[in-house]
Amino acid sequence: MHFVDEGPRDGEPVLCVHGNPTWSFIWRRLIRELSPQRRVIAVDHIGCGFSDKPQEYPYRLEQHVANLRRLIESLDLQNITLVGHDWGGCIGMGAATELPERFARFVLLNTGAFRSQRIPLRIAVCRIPLLGPLALRGFNAFSRAALTMAVARQPLSAAAKRGLLAPYDSWANRVAVSNFVQDIPLRPSHPSYAKLTAIEEGLAQFRDRPMLLLWGAKDWCFTLDFHRDFQRRFPQAESHVIADAGHYVFEDAAEEVASTVREFLNRTTDGSAWKG
Repeated sequence: MHFVDEGPRDGEPVLCVHGNPTWSFIWRRLIRELSPQRRVIAVDHIGCGFSDKPQEYPYRLEQHVANLRRLIESLDLQNITLVGHDWGGCIGMGAATELPERFARFVLLNTGAFRSQRIPLRIAVCRIPLLGPLALRGFNAFSRAALTMAVARQPLSAAAKRGLLAPYDSWANRVAVSNFVQDIPLRPSHPSYAKLTAIEEGLAQFRDRPMLLLWGAKDWCFTLDFHRDFQRRFPQAESHVIADAGHYVFEDAAEEVASTVREFLNRTTDGSAWKG
Protein backbone atom coordinates (compact mmCIF):
# COMPACT_ATOMS: atom_id res chain seq x y z
CA MET A 1 0.00 0.00 0.00
CA HIS A 2 1.64 3.20 -1.21
CA PHE A 3 1.29 6.52 0.58
CA VAL A 4 2.77 10.00 0.46
CA ASP A 5 4.18 11.25 3.77
CA GLU A 6 5.27 14.90 3.78
CA GLY A 7 5.99 17.44 6.49
CA PRO A 8 7.47 17.29 10.00
CA ARG A 9 7.12 13.87 11.63
CA ASP A 10 6.12 15.51 14.90
CA GLY A 11 3.47 17.65 13.21
CA GLU A 12 -0.21 16.91 13.67
CA PRO A 13 -1.21 14.37 11.01
CA VAL A 14 -3.59 15.18 8.18
CA LEU A 15 -4.76 11.92 6.59
CA CYS A 16 -6.02 12.38 3.02
CA VAL A 17 -8.13 9.57 1.57
CA HIS A 18 -9.17 9.52 -2.08
CA GLY A 19 -12.12 7.85 -3.79
CA ASN A 20 -12.75 6.40 -7.24
CA PRO A 21 -11.30 6.75 -9.89
CA THR A 22 -8.59 8.95 -8.38
CA TRP A 23 -5.46 8.48 -6.24
CA SER A 24 -3.20 10.50 -3.95
CA PHE A 25 -2.33 12.79 -6.87
CA ILE A 26 -5.54 14.76 -6.19
CA TRP A 27 -4.13 16.07 -2.91
CA ARG A 28 -0.96 17.57 -4.44
CA ARG A 29 -1.97 21.21 -3.81
CA LEU A 30 -3.26 20.48 -0.31
CA ILE A 31 0.00 18.71 0.52
CA ARG A 32 1.94 21.74 -0.67
CA GLU A 33 -0.26 24.07 1.38
CA LEU A 34 -0.21 22.14 4.65
CA SER A 35 3.06 20.21 4.80
CA PRO A 36 5.27 23.12 5.97
CA GLN A 37 3.58 22.92 9.39
CA ARG A 38 1.75 19.57 9.43
CA ARG A 39 2.46 15.95 8.60
CA VAL A 40 0.32 15.20 5.55
CA ILE A 41 -0.26 11.57 4.62
CA ALA A 42 -2.09 10.73 1.40
CA VAL A 43 -2.87 7.08 0.74
CA ASP A 44 -3.37 5.07 -2.42
CA HIS A 45 -5.93 2.32 -1.82
CA ILE A 46 -4.87 -1.15 -2.88
CA GLY A 47 -5.50 -1.31 -6.63
CA CYS A 48 -5.07 2.45 -7.00
CA GLY A 49 -2.27 4.91 -7.66
CA PHE A 50 1.17 3.44 -6.94
CA SER A 51 -0.16 0.66 -4.69
CA ASP A 52 -0.13 -2.97 -5.75
CA LYS A 53 -2.98 -3.99 -8.03
CA PRO A 54 -3.69 -7.66 -7.28
CA GLN A 55 -6.18 -9.24 -9.67
CA GLU A 56 -7.65 -11.65 -7.12
CA TYR A 57 -8.42 -9.53 -4.07
CA PRO A 58 -11.45 -8.61 -1.92
CA TYR A 59 -12.02 -5.07 -3.21
CA ARG A 60 -14.75 -4.43 -0.65
CA LEU A 61 -15.47 -1.53 1.68
CA GLU A 62 -14.54 -3.62 4.71
CA GLN A 63 -11.13 -4.45 3.22
CA HIS A 64 -10.35 -0.83 2.33
CA VAL A 65 -11.25 0.24 5.88
CA ALA A 66 -9.08 -2.53 7.33
CA ASN A 67 -6.14 -1.45 5.14
CA LEU A 68 -6.45 2.16 6.27
CA ARG A 69 -6.74 1.10 9.89
CA ARG A 70 -3.53 -0.94 9.63
CA LEU A 71 -1.72 2.05 8.13
CA ILE A 72 -2.89 4.31 10.96
CA GLU A 73 -1.80 1.80 13.57
CA SER A 74 1.54 1.03 11.90
CA LEU A 75 2.41 4.75 11.79
CA ASP A 76 0.87 5.23 15.26
CA LEU A 77 -1.03 8.30 14.12
CA GLN A 78 -2.79 10.30 16.85
CA ASN A 79 -4.94 13.43 16.81
CA ILE A 80 -5.71 12.84 13.13
CA THR A 81 -7.49 15.25 10.82
CA LEU A 82 -9.27 13.14 8.22
CA VAL A 83 -9.68 14.64 4.74
CA GLY A 84 -11.91 12.42 2.62
CA HIS A 85 -13.40 12.69 -0.87
CA ASP A 86 -15.86 10.43 -2.69
CA TRP A 87 -15.58 6.88 -1.28
CA GLY A 88 -12.53 8.05 0.62
CA GLY A 89 -14.86 9.83 3.02
CA CYS A 90 -16.70 6.61 3.73
CA ILE A 91 -13.50 4.57 4.07
CA GLY A 92 -11.97 7.23 6.31
CA MET A 93 -15.04 7.46 8.52
CA GLY A 94 -15.02 3.67 8.68
CA ALA A 95 -11.51 3.75 10.11
CA ALA A 96 -12.55 6.54 12.49
CA THR A 97 -15.48 4.52 13.86
CA GLU A 98 -13.06 1.70 14.64
CA LEU A 99 -10.33 3.96 16.09
CA PRO A 100 -12.31 6.96 17.41
CA GLU A 101 -9.71 7.94 20.00
CA ARG A 102 -7.19 8.66 17.22
CA PHE A 103 -9.31 11.19 15.28
CA ALA A 104 -9.64 14.85 16.25
CA ARG A 105 -11.43 16.55 13.33
CA PHE A 106 -12.86 15.90 9.89
CA VAL A 107 -12.86 17.55 6.47
CA LEU A 108 -15.33 15.95 4.06
CA LEU A 109 -15.54 16.85 0.37
CA ASN A 110 -18.35 15.60 -1.89
CA THR A 111 -18.70 12.25 -0.21
CA GLY A 112 -21.07 9.98 1.68
CA ALA A 113 -20.78 7.65 4.67
CA PHE A 114 -24.32 6.38 5.00
CA ARG A 115 -26.85 4.32 3.10
CA SER A 116 -28.50 5.92 0.09
CA GLN A 117 -30.51 4.92 -2.94
CA ARG A 118 -29.16 7.84 -4.96
CA ILE A 119 -27.10 6.52 -7.85
CA PRO A 120 -26.75 8.43 -11.13
CA LEU A 121 -27.78 6.59 -14.26
CA ARG A 122 -24.32 7.01 -15.77
CA ILE A 123 -22.84 5.09 -12.83
CA ALA A 124 -25.63 2.51 -12.74
CA VAL A 125 -24.86 1.68 -16.37
CA CYS A 126 -21.27 0.92 -15.38
CA ARG A 127 -22.56 -1.80 -13.02
CA ILE A 128 -24.21 -3.84 -15.80
CA PRO A 129 -22.58 -7.29 -15.92
CA LEU A 130 -20.05 -7.76 -18.75
CA LEU A 131 -20.75 -4.30 -20.21
CA GLY A 132 -19.51 -2.46 -17.13
CA PRO A 133 -16.15 -4.24 -16.76
CA LEU A 134 -15.57 -4.08 -20.51
CA ALA A 135 -16.13 -0.32 -20.55
CA LEU A 136 -14.22 0.44 -17.35
CA ARG A 137 -11.31 -1.97 -17.72
CA GLY A 138 -11.15 -2.28 -21.47
CA PHE A 139 -11.67 1.35 -22.46
CA ASN A 140 -11.00 3.15 -19.16
CA ALA A 141 -14.39 4.81 -19.68
CA PHE A 142 -14.99 5.74 -16.05
CA SER A 143 -11.68 7.51 -15.51
CA ARG A 144 -11.76 9.20 -18.90
CA ALA A 145 -15.35 10.39 -18.54
CA ALA A 146 -14.54 11.88 -15.15
CA LEU A 147 -11.95 14.15 -16.75
CA THR A 148 -14.80 16.22 -18.17
CA MET A 149 -17.86 15.20 -16.15
CA ALA A 150 -16.32 15.73 -12.70
CA VAL A 151 -15.31 19.35 -13.28
CA ALA A 152 -17.59 22.32 -13.84
CA ARG A 153 -15.66 25.58 -13.53
CA GLN A 154 -12.98 25.03 -16.14
CA PRO A 155 -11.44 22.21 -18.19
CA LEU A 156 -8.64 20.21 -16.59
CA SER A 157 -5.14 21.00 -17.76
CA ALA A 158 -3.35 18.46 -19.90
CA ALA A 159 -0.98 17.77 -17.01
CA ALA A 160 -3.84 17.11 -14.59
CA LYS A 161 -5.46 14.73 -17.08
CA ARG A 162 -2.22 12.82 -17.51
CA GLY A 163 -1.75 12.64 -13.76
CA LEU A 164 -5.25 11.37 -13.04
CA LEU A 165 -5.00 8.65 -15.71
CA ALA A 166 -1.36 7.66 -15.16
CA PRO A 167 -1.83 4.64 -12.83
CA TYR A 168 -4.75 3.22 -14.84
CA ASP A 169 -3.05 2.43 -18.14
CA SER A 170 -4.06 -1.20 -18.72
CA TRP A 171 -6.84 -3.73 -18.15
CA ALA A 172 -4.99 -5.14 -15.14
CA ASN A 173 -4.29 -1.74 -13.61
CA ARG A 174 -7.98 -0.75 -13.74
CA VAL A 175 -9.12 -3.62 -11.55
CA ALA A 176 -9.95 -1.43 -8.52
CA VAL A 177 -11.69 1.25 -10.59
CA SER A 178 -14.12 -1.38 -11.84
CA ASN A 179 -14.53 -3.06 -8.46
CA PHE A 180 -15.23 0.21 -6.65
CA VAL A 181 -18.22 0.76 -8.94
CA GLN A 182 -19.48 -2.77 -8.30
CA ASP A 183 -19.06 -2.28 -4.54
CA ILE A 184 -21.71 0.44 -4.17
CA PRO A 185 -24.12 -1.16 -1.65
CA LEU A 186 -27.71 -0.23 -2.46
CA ARG A 187 -29.50 -3.26 -0.97
CA PRO A 188 -29.14 -5.37 2.21
CA SER A 189 -28.11 -8.34 0.07
CA HIS A 190 -24.97 -6.54 -1.12
CA PRO A 191 -21.72 -7.80 0.52
CA SER A 192 -20.76 -4.27 1.67
CA TYR A 193 -24.18 -3.20 2.94
CA ALA A 194 -23.59 -4.36 6.52
CA LYS A 195 -20.28 -2.52 6.73
CA LEU A 196 -21.79 0.69 5.36
CA THR A 197 -24.62 0.37 7.90
CA ALA A 198 -22.09 -0.02 10.73
CA ILE A 199 -20.20 3.09 9.57
CA GLU A 200 -23.44 5.07 9.39
CA GLU A 201 -24.42 3.97 12.88
CA GLY A 202 -21.02 4.99 14.22
CA LEU A 203 -21.11 8.55 12.90
CA ALA A 204 -23.03 10.02 15.83
CA GLN A 205 -20.07 9.68 18.20
CA PHE A 206 -18.31 12.48 16.28
CA ARG A 207 -21.11 15.06 16.54
CA ASP A 208 -19.10 17.24 18.90
CA ARG A 209 -15.80 17.18 17.03
CA PRO A 210 -14.79 19.88 14.56
CA MET A 211 -15.96 19.16 11.02
CA LEU A 212 -15.74 21.03 7.75
CA LEU A 213 -18.11 20.14 4.89
CA LEU A 214 -16.50 21.46 1.71
CA TRP A 215 -18.71 20.89 -1.32
CA GLY A 216 -18.75 21.49 -5.04
CA ALA A 217 -22.40 22.36 -5.69
CA LYS A 218 -22.39 21.17 -9.31
CA ASP A 219 -21.55 17.57 -8.44
CA TRP A 220 -24.03 15.22 -10.13
CA CYS A 221 -22.90 12.23 -8.06
CA PHE A 222 -22.44 13.29 -4.42
CA THR A 223 -24.96 16.08 -4.78
CA LEU A 224 -26.04 18.75 -2.33
CA ASP A 225 -28.51 16.17 -0.99
CA PHE A 226 -25.53 14.36 0.54
CA HIS A 227 -24.25 17.68 1.90
CA ARG A 228 -27.62 18.31 3.55
CA ASP A 229 -27.63 14.82 5.01
CA PHE A 230 -24.25 15.48 6.64
CA GLN A 231 -25.53 18.81 7.95
CA ARG A 232 -28.48 17.03 9.53
CA ARG A 233 -26.20 14.51 11.20
CA PHE A 234 -23.59 17.12 12.21
CA PRO A 235 -25.45 20.38 12.89
CA GLN A 236 -22.31 21.97 14.40
CA ALA A 237 -20.26 21.39 11.25
CA GLU A 238 -18.83 24.31 9.31
CA SER A 239 -20.05 24.40 5.73
CA HIS A 240 -18.32 25.83 2.67
CA VAL A 241 -20.18 25.35 -0.62
CA ILE A 242 -18.52 26.39 -3.87
CA ALA A 243 -21.38 27.18 -6.22
CA ASP A 244 -19.62 26.64 -9.53
CA ALA A 245 -17.41 23.66 -8.64
CA GLY A 246 -18.06 20.03 -9.53
CA HIS A 247 -17.19 16.65 -8.04
CA TYR A 248 -13.47 17.26 -8.48
CA VAL A 249 -13.76 20.33 -6.28
CA PHE A 250 -10.02 20.16 -5.55
CA GLU A 251 -9.38 20.77 -9.28
CA ASP A 252 -12.16 23.29 -9.97
CA ALA A 253 -11.28 25.41 -6.93
CA ALA A 254 -7.80 24.27 -5.94
CA GLU A 255 -6.62 27.38 -4.12
CA GLU A 256 -9.95 27.96 -2.40
CA VAL A 257 -10.03 24.39 -1.14
CA ALA A 258 -6.45 24.55 0.13
CA SER A 259 -6.88 27.89 1.91
CA THR A 260 -10.26 26.90 3.41
CA VAL A 261 -8.83 23.69 4.85
CA ARG A 262 -5.76 25.51 6.19
CA GLU A 263 -7.89 28.15 7.90
CA PHE A 264 -10.18 25.50 9.38
CA LEU A 265 -7.22 23.63 10.83
CA ASN A 266 -5.72 26.81 12.24
CA ARG A 267 -9.02 27.65 13.96
CA THR A 268 -9.63 24.21 15.44
CA THR A 269 -6.12 23.11 16.42
CA ASP A 270 -4.93 23.98 19.90
CA GLY A 271 -1.86 21.76 20.00
CA SER A 272 -3.44 19.09 22.21
CA ALA A 273 -5.21 15.87 21.34
CA TRP A 274 -8.96 15.64 21.57
CA LYS A 275 -9.80 14.40 25.05
CA GLY A 276 -13.12 12.64 24.35
